[in-house]
This record gives sequence, C-alpha cells and structure tokens, in this order.
Amino acid sequence: MSTPRVRSPLERSVGSNQVGMRQFNERIVLQAIRLHGPLPKADVGRLTRLSMQSVSTIVERLIDDGLLEKQARVRGRIGQPSVPIALRAEGAYTVGIKVGRRSLDLLAMDFAGHVVCREVLEYDYPDPRTLFAALDEKLARVNRTLGARADQVVGVGVAAPLWLGGWHDFLGAPPEALQAWHEIDLRTRIAGLTGLPVEFAKDTTAACAAELVMGQGRAIHHFLYLFVGTFIGGGLVIDGRLHSGPHDNAGAVGSIPLREGGSSRSAQQLLHAASGFVLEQLFRDAGAPAAAAHDLRALSPALWAITEQWLDRACPALAAALTNAAALLDLEAVVIDGELDRQLVREIIRRTGRVLDRYQWEGMVRPQLLEGTIGADARAMGGAILPLYAHFAPTHELFLKPALEAVC
Repeated sequence: MSTPRVRSPLERSVGSNQVGMRQFNERIVLQAIRLHGPLPKADVGRLTRLSMQSVSTIVERLIDDGLLEKQARVRGRIGQPSVPIALRAEGAYTVGIKVGRRSLDLLAMDFAGHVVCREVLEYDYPDPRTLFAALDEKLARVNRTLGARADQVVGVGVAAPLWLGGWHDFLGAPPEALQAWHEIDLRTRIAGLTGLPVEFAKDTTAACAAELVMGQGRAIHHFLYLFVGTFIGGGLVIDGRLHSGPHDNAGAVGSIPLREGGSSRSAQQLLHAASGFVLEQLFRDAGAPAAAAHDLRALSPALWAITEQWLDRACPALAAALTNAAALLDLEAVVIDGELDRQLVREIIRRTGRVLDRYQWEGMVRPQLLEGTIGADARAMGGAILPLYAHFAPTHELFLKPALEAVC
C-alpha cells in the first residue's frame, strides 16, 4: 500500500505549546463531530467549550485539510439557518484486518466510518504457513479497489485473538499448524506487508470498540460486550472508555469457568457452551453444513431442534456469567452481538433474559440486555477504527468517547 499523503493533525510539527494546543483543539472538534454527527459551529462550540472564534478558525482549517465539509444549510428552525459541519468521507482511509480462527476479513473504511470494500478468506483453522501469502494477495486487491485513494490510507488496524495458537484440540487443528503463532509478532508482520503504521487489539476488544463508537456506546457508558463468533469473547466499557486491562485481555468472557449440574469434574469454560463452534459441531454431527450455524438456516424447521438444543445450554451459561459480571462491575447493560443471523442473536437475548428472570437480584442492579448494532463486521471495523483514533483522536489514548463529556 502507498504511503499516505493526507496531512492529518497528528502529522503537523509540534514546535511549541501553542501549536500543540492547536492540534489538541482540532482533534477535539473532529471527535465531537465523529461522535455526535454533523453539527453547526454553534453546537461544536457548546460541546467543546471552545470560543466561537476558535471553532470557526479550526473548522475552516480542517475544511482546507480535506477532513471536514459543509453540508446544505438547514432551514425551518427559529433563528438564522444553520450550516452543519460533517466529516468528509474522502478525507482519509484506514484498513481493518481481522485474523480469526475460521476466517480472515479485510475492509477499507473511509473517514466517516463507511466500509468501501471488503475481502474475506475462510479456512478450517489459521495456518500461518499459508495465511500471510493469502493476506498479501487480499491487501493487493484492496489497494487496487481503492486506486488513487490508497495514497490516503493513514494506517492499518489488526484485530485478532491474543492466543491464536490456543485451543487447537477444540478446533480439531493439527498442533504443529498453530504452534508457530507463539513465535509470530502479528503486528510486525503486517507492518512489513503494508509499509504503514499498524495498531493492534484483541479481536473482541476491537468489536467492542466498534460498538462503542458507532453503536450502543453512544448512549450507554458502562457495559459488558459479548461477541458470539467461532468462540465467544467480549470487551468492557467503563465510564464510556474502552477498558483493555493490564494484559489487554479485559472482557475475556469465553474463559469464564462453568460448573454444571453440581458436577465435581473439571469445570469447562463458557466457550464450550455458548460459542458458535459448538453449534457448528452439532450441525456437523447431524449431517448438516457447519456454516449453517452463522446464517438463517440455523432457524429453519429442519435445523431448529438442533439450534434449540444449543440455546438450551448456551443461554443458562451466559446468564450465569453475566450475573457474576453484573455483581462485580455494576453494569448498565450487556450488549450481545455476533456473526450469527440477527434473529438468532435476538433469540439468545430473549432466552438469556428469561433465565435472568429466575435469578435473585437483591443487593445488585440487573443490567439490561441489548442487541449489538454492527454484526459480523464488528471485529474488522473495530480494527479499522484503531488508526482513526491513533491519528485523529484528542489524545493517543484510544476511545476518548465521553472524553467529550469532560469538555461538554
């Protein structure tokens, strides 16, 4: 991919405190518009507590830089017609890469958060001996699709499990095929392929980031996020900020141990009950395609009895894990999403809620269960969001979302 020509606020020289403050204020303005949508200058000033003179100067400068644009004048309200200021979609681009246990997903995202192209590669397990050659080919295809816009790609965001080489027996993969992941620095390898700055996050943390910035996170500030994919994982948002934890592994709900039926045997983990892979295996055992677990076929009359068998185990396991999380974290909500048919996600939420109805909530507050808004693209989109925040957010600390609350 080409080296970007776009002149972002991050790329300007920081020679004095005055220049540094100017950059910070520019990023605050960009962040306000990203999180609240197109705004007239007066609302930008109200949200950021910058003077109207400062807002006007900053907005005009960012328009000149190609990062903002004026929309059509809004009439029909009391007072003078207003001119909303919006992110200019063509102002910059990022690439998001999700390296998963069953698929590789690439997408290019514009500055306004729209996906402009995508590439997908499916496999039985992520074999590094073949994956990087395929990734190089997919990157070349994205580059060709972008054409001249490839010069405006400011960075790459990578979303992947922290332990890609783990659970090989659960996946049915040869141990030697996944062992190599223990020696691979994925971020460095992808930087070598692209020649661009690379940001990295755990795959479900990245998915949570997408929900925080573009979905339910616009309205709620304390939530646990669950993503049901091949496995099940999550992310954690506290006070409106993505909380990754000291080991970048917060929200690792799939590893929560389960002890079912009072058994004294070794406890399994939540992923053994509530992951998509378990549903795939049930379908395989019945002679049905494993891929049906991730589309509308899972709800068909022919397969519904099997899907319901999975739900009967998955939803009580989820309810137990969520109750413990709610007691510890005092959550507003639990947001559930996944690479499943949307009706199946809703059924998971409905049935998990029914199990929670039977729990004792004395001494704690029951969180609401909400449907995620992004779906199967959440991990790759979250990856693509990482460079946007590294380059254009008010600080290099990611997901300063209600950072605007501090200035609102």
